[in-house]
Amino acid sequence: MAAGKTDHPLERLVFFSDAVFAIAITLLVIELHPPHLPRGTSDHDHIASLANLLPAFIGYFISFAVVGNFWMGHHRAFSLASHYHPRILIWNMALLAMVAFMPFATAYLSANFTQRVPTVFYCVTMFFAALLNFKVNRIATSPPMVAENVPPDDILYIRVRGLSVLMGTFTAGVVALFIPEYGQMGLISIPFWRRPLLAIARRRAQRAEKATA
Repeated sequence: MAAGKTDHPLERLVFFSDAVFAIAITLLVIELHPPHLPRGTSDHDHIASLANLLPAFIGYFISFAVVGNFWMGHHRAFSLASHYHPRILIWNMALLAMVAFMPFATAYLSANFTQRVPTVFYCVTMFFAALLNFKVNRIATSPPMVAENVPPDDILYIRVRGLSVLMGTFTAGVVALFIPEYGQMGLISIPFWRRPLLAIARRRAQRAEKATA
């Protein structure tokens, strides 16, 4: 949390949100069902069984990274806030609903790897989570919630980070429509969106500062 006294309702909201993120990210691993082979099975068959789980492994690690990315953004945004406002509640609950839904979307994709509808379904789930994440971050980094002493560049970084996640999930959705087998991999574009978007946002902020000077 930001330095100084933090509103108690805001602390409760953050603690509850952290718990939902932790549960959702843990549930992802439940869909990794270890192969049960009879005693005496050859090494080759064991390796083949693990290889058959490769789509589930890919789904798990990418989804873990994305949910972790959402949590880090949520953590950074609320670390700049020190005041509670009831407006945040509905948006934060909607975000947590999407985060809690991610294990299902991941399991559906893993069970139907490379197929268009499951892949698009997964990417759309991520897109709406990113959209809600972006909204929550903007509210948390705006008056009256944001702490009075937060540097503008910190707020800018949080917002651009959320925008890069939104653009990355949109990219994944477009890829999924045309090349389903690479749809989930489109989420890797998130960090590549962040740098140019941050550079553009900082240039705009500098021009606005000069214009008002």
